[in-house]
Amino acid sequence: MACEFSIPFPGDPTPVLDKVRSGIEKSGGNFTGDAQSGEFSIKVFGSTIAGSYTISGQDLQLVITGKPVFISCSQMESYLKSAVASYGS
Repeated sequence: MACEFSIPFPGDPTPVLDKVRSGIEKSGGNFTGDAQSGEFSIKVFGSTIAGSYTISGQDLQLVITGKPVFISCSQMESYLKSAVASYGS
């Protein structure tokens, strides 16, 4: 089951995506894409979180296609909204 949600952000998406890319890659994950769209994957607790993103105006639209079964879509959305908000500051 895919999780889909949108996260608003202020300003240019490039700095936000650069920080996301850096965090994912420092944790051994993969991040490919640009200021329009891309894909990512990272291992967490022995499971892979994977998905894709698109940028539409000031919204980061995420589709999570793989996640640990014990993490709900709402938990993931809440965490990512908080993380993106901190990247924007």
